[in-house]
Amino acid sequence: MSLTDPHRLFPTDPATRGIARRLFNSLEGVPIISPHGHCDPRWFAENGRFPNPAELFVIPDHYVFRMLASQGVPMTDLGIPRIDGGETETDPRAIWRRFAEHKHLFRGTPSGMWLDHSFEHLFGLTERLSAGTADMYYDHIDAKLATEEFRPRALFERFNIEVLATTEGALDDLKWHKAIKESGWSGNVVTTYRPDAVVDPEFEGFADNIGKLSDLTGEDATAWDGYLAAHRARRAYFQEHGGAVASDHGHATARTANLGKADAAALFAKALKGECSAEEADLFRGQMLTEMARMSLDDGMTLQIHAGSRRGHSAQVAAKHGRDMGFDIPGRTDYVGALKPLLDEVGLEPNLTVILFTLDETVYGRELAPLAGAYPALKLGPPWWFFDSYEGIKRFRETTTETCGFYNTAGFNDDTRAFCSIPARHDVARRTDCAYLAELVATGRLHEDEAFEVARELTYDLAKSAYGL
Repeated sequence: MSLTDPHRLFPTDPATRGIARRLFNSLEGVPIISPHGHCDPRWFAENGRFPNPAELFVIPDHYVFRMLASQGVPMTDLGIPRIDGGETETDPRAIWRRFAEHKHLFRGTPSGMWLDHSFEHLFGLTERLSAGTADMYYDHIDAKLATEEFRPRALFERFNIEVLATTEGALDDLKWHKAIKESGWSGNVVTTYRPDAVVDPEFEGFADNIGKLSDLTGEDATAWDGYLAAHRARRAYFQEHGGAVASDHGHATARTANLGKADAAALFAKALKGECSAEEADLFRGQMLTEMARMSLDDGMTLQIHAGSRRGHSAQVAAKHGRDMGFDIPGRTDYVGALKPLLDEVGLEPNLTVILFTLDETVYGRELAPLAGAYPALKLGPPWWFFDSYEGIKRFRETTTETCGFYNTAGFNDDTRAFCSIPARHDVARRTDCAYLAELVATGRLHEDEAFEVARELTYDLAKSAYGL
């Protein structure tokens, strides 16, 4: 018995399926480019064994534990840490059993497909995970994790990853990235500059974080000019010590601004005092997107804007477990008006790359594709988070290709904290793109030889180009 259908995600029409299969087969051996994600660089620095199946598949994966939480399973029963250090499940086998009892919740979801792909193609399991097979699964996976072949670096090489980007906050010392470099290992793991804690006046401890920014850089980051200089210094540090090729900005809106120096300085001073209204805080974040775009023109880093997530929607979960705990919810997002100040300033720059991500699919055809189809600086990031599925990727291609083509998009990235899901997610993306290209060929909209070129570009070349890799 197999957990995965070899023809999964391909068209059902035999002729079109044959085209999709040939396109997909042509990608065998093409390395994975993973230019944005949230894996822990410590894994590759220390190269120790992954502790147990629960810490590999359940505890770090928002897709997994939020689904169980939606059915009433307490997050503490799944080993999700509490801010106050209070009681939470620490027995990994108990966590795994709870997960296995609820595996049916993932039927028809991309998470279910990713999990089964990992279980079969990485661990060689072909019987379905359930309450009855939970202990067999646990023992089998745990035994594999004890071997050298399942250490992080060995898996990195087995997955055929050419480059993997992690994401660190602006105040991070990058010690794990330095350790990777000093280890002599050839794997290419780079960091990404994520300055939310020092650009968002509503971020907890914002003023204290600016003080730390001063200490790290030797700049007076409490003054507007010094603050910008401090960002430039940290970006350079991330490039030198972590190989950074991009910055990443997770804002609730896509708002940008282009204030005069005096107005920007006055707004910054207000933010430091904790006196910004919600509107002023959003304006400041918007100003900093434009400032970061200017810095990208100088240092060559790609600017990623992940907009539209209403983060920490559950106040109870945020208070108990902290940020980024699966309760971030998509919201309606404006891009045409929101991005205009930034685009008026730098949108026509051919040497700048701004990658736009959205959680609002309604803007694909109305806003994002027309913007990326006109402004040289803009590229469309792939479907993200809730939409990196077969249906989500297909909708993206169908809605955007007619307006901005393929070459104003940035390939695929997996955006994951769950290391073993990387090859599974890229497999889904490759299959979905090949299915879409096969439909174009079958309906006379694309020559088959062109489809082979585009398949590789969507898989590999466009991501390398967008991130300057």
